[in-house]
Amino acid sequence: MDVATHPRLRALTEAVRARQGVARTVTLIRAGHSRSRIAGALDAGMLVRVRRGWVALPAADPELVAAARDAVVLTCVTAARRLGLWVLAEDRCHVAADPHRGGPAPEAVTVHWARPVVPRHTDALVDPVENVLVAVASCQPHEAALTVWDSAVRQGLVTKAELARLPLAPAGRAVLAAVEEFTDSGIETLFRVRLRWLRVRILHQIWLAGHRADFLIGERLVVQADGGHHVGAQRAEDLAHDAELMLRGYHVLRFTYAQIVGDWPAVQSAIMRALAQRLHLA
Repeated sequence: MDVATHPRLRALTEAVRARQGVARTVTLIRAGHSRSRIAGALDAGMLVRVRRGWVALPAADPELVAAARDAVVLTCVTAARRLGLWVLAEDRCHVAADPHRGGPAPEAVTVHWARPVVPRHTDALVDPVENVLVAVASCQPHEAALTVWDSAVRQGLVTKAELARLPLAPAGRAVLAAVEEFTDSGIETLFRVRLRWLRVRILHQIWLAGHRADFLIGERLVVQADGGHHVGAQRAEDLAHDAELMLRGYHVLRFTYAQIVGDWPAVQSAIMRALAQRLHLA
């Protein structure tokens, strides 16, 4: 018999695959897969043992395998990145662990020991989004945390109302108070936070000359923040919009992701000089 094509063993591996490639043996047994079948899959190399009580597919996600091995869950900026949220920086893997667990802490990772606001299922290897955001708020600088929270709300993973009902710490409350649901990207969040000290009106995501503009400072200074998708046809459309705005009496400053994230002082200097020249006034 070809073990790899045995229907019950294939069903077992599919059950593991449905759990993102890593699963608890007790969960598999409760789903109808016997211990002997699990042992057979391990012997055949169709599964590998992660640690006692956990198995995985040989090609399973290394981050999930490591989480199962260390009895932790992925959280904070690591889980945010996996969710597709806008993460400014990830210095190392961030995990959450039961504050009452015994044994040594995992090495070479940042461990969050706080009690979660949303209970974690025993099968979970990645934190629920609410726990992720709470961890981010307590771990990251305010503006970095705000980019993640804005992104989560913008993508519909959670609402401000739902977050407001959680028992948030002061850092979380401060981030929640600054969240805006219609910010288009993390770059725009950074702009909003870094320029809020200006004593001038700043509108974002408004329609001008038939297209959306990222920021309007005062009455006439438009600031556009370019992400990685502003190339090719998108770039041509952007330049055409810039020309139309200038013909209508607006002044346009356009900055790239690299400039905003890596050289903010130069970006801020350009905006300050434009304000000094009164380019924001009609």
